[in-house]
Amino acid sequence: MASKDHLTHVDDTGTARMVDVSTKQPVVRTATAAGFIQLAPQTVQLIAENSVAKGDVLTVAKIAGVSGAKRTSELIPLTHLIEIEHVDVDLALEARGVRISATARCTGKTGIEMEALTAVSVAALTVYDMCKAVDSSMQIGEIHLVEKTKTPVQRDT
Repeated sequence: MASKDHLTHVDDTGTARMVDVSTKQPVVRTATAAGFIQLAPQTVQLIAENSVAKGDVLTVAKIAGVSGAKRTSELIPLTHLIEIEHVDVDLALEARGVRISATARCTGKTGIEMEALTAVSVAALTVYDMCKAVDSSMQIGEIHLVEKTKTPVQRDT
């Protein structure tokens, strides 16, 4: 088991590697991530009125976030392909922009925080893409891991 004082995706010689999780026991893992995309007031109004030319920004971004989480292992080198059991992406329109949160869950040998972070990132990028024709001042930021948990798998006796 790796200690927390060194990088786990680098071997003793400094070469990048995928972490070997073959000896770990599966546990229920949950991760929540959050982020924010700052928008111009006019853009917030267009989203609220569902008047953006490309369509329903919040619904499309939610679907994109879920899809992004499911494709994390294709996008981020050295991440494990995880069987995701649940992903929830929430987008809340605020006066300054859109607050995004995502929670992902799996039962597995390695964490699911990259999937939650990817969901938030892809949702934010989708808002950006859908609004770029009307807002050149958008800023994506504050993307961070809020929480991750591990719970032993309950076995039926």
